[in-house]
Amino acid sequence: MKIIWLGHGSFRIETGNHVLLLDPWLTGNPVLPEDSHDAAVAGATHILMTHAHFDHSADAVALSKKLGVAVHGQYDVMTFWGESEGIETVGFNKGGTIDLGGGVKVSMVNAVHSSTFSSPKGPRSGGTEAGFMIHAEGKTLYCSGDTDIMADMEWMGDYYKPDIGILSAGGYFTMDMDKVAYAAKRYFNFKTVIPGHYRTFPILEQSAEKLTAALPGVDVIEPQVMQAIEV
Repeated sequence: MKIIWLGHGSFRIETGNHVLLLDPWLTGNPVLPEDSHDAAVAGATHILMTHAHFDHSADAVALSKKLGVAVHGQYDVMTFWGESEGIETVGFNKGGTIDLGGGVKVSMVNAVHSSTFSSPKGPRSGGTEAGFMIHAEGKTLYCSGDTDIMADMEWMGDYYKPDIGILSAGGYFTMDMDKVAYAAKRYFNFKTVIPGHYRTFPILEQSAEKLTAALPGVDVIEPQVMQAIEV
């Protein structure tokens, strides 16, 4: 499995014959060079969306049309887009698991954040925020989405037993590095942790040094944009 950071909370996950785009945000992403956009999404087979905020959803509809792939996410948003945008969507909900074929399954789990679209009349509800457990190659990858620490992490860690965590760690809008370290130690038994949703803007955490120091025995990998991490 290869995990490639596209900057902010966006990742490309390559496993078997699948290329999963997690919250792909290209347009306006200040850390993803424009000349890398095509390579970032080349060969994509699925789009996964955790919630409706622009930095996670702004390119989803356009990419679905351009690449001819479905967007998978929370039922309410997917139903709306399927009807209003004419794209292929797969809507499911927390507690549900979808089978992408080829031994890859995705379970939707809870997150604690918010989920809105911008509109001329202000923010409008965009379903609810979520995270994903991606099961592939005998591993389970927890993609937290934007979230704070939550008590649900206890059962999620016990039930799904994820080996790898892609965890939003920038602070201000999500957990910061200290909270990610706390959650990882209390609720999970990760072998590998990859921070995300950081370094994009000055208000966010800029380094994962504190996270690395707080998790001895865990392979904490600071991702570099468009560089593959093999797990």
